[in-house]
Amino acid sequence: MTPDALADLIRSRAGAMGGRRRFLTALAGPPGAGKSTLAQAVVAAIGKGARVVPMDGFHYDDAVLIARGMRARKGAPDTFDVAGFIHLIQRLGDEDEVAIPVFDRRMELSRAAADVVLPEDRFLVIEGNYLLLDEAPWRALAGAFDLTVWIDVPEAELDRRLMARWAHHGKTPQAARAWIDGNDLPNIRRTVAGSRRADVVVRWV
Repeated sequence: MTPDALADLIRSRAGAMGGRRRFLTALAGPPGAGKSTLAQAVVAAIGKGARVVPMDGFHYDDAVLIARGMRARKGAPDTFDVAGFIHLIQRLGDEDEVAIPVFDRRMELSRAAADVVLPEDRFLVIEGNYLLLDEAPWRALAGAFDLTVWIDVPEAELDRRLMARWAHHGKTPQAARAWIDGNDLPNIRRTVAGSRRADVVVRWV
């Protein structure tokens, strides 16, 4: 399914609901699947009233992860403030204006209230690795979205993209390989094996 086709589906589903409230689309997939890129493309195709809401703003700060001995697992399901994220999703459905945190990769930390979802933002594409993960506490999100989308990418392609990503962020090939093998690949396999079936599967290669 192309971004334009997914945008059409979102508009159609929202129209069938009468447009009485925000329409929340979950865009999930493993690390390296291209969630951010696809989310931006879908929002651009929808146009006015659409925006992306990233899950990554709920990363625990490195200081917290270091104190808990979890820094080497940053990005794993238990390195996020899941309760805070679930609360945000509830607020997005109930409130007109909601401040959201944004993860700054240059600084490697989340900035609280760095962006605001406004009343005119009616089509929200929420993107993240674990939106469909069928594990506590993430499974509390089941039923929270009006449409769920899974991005299906072969593991070998995910590996290639992640090597390029970490090179872009300054890791040596050896450091990137170690990080992917020790952290990204386990998260990929856990997400692929443990996520609920989505309404729509997109093969985004």
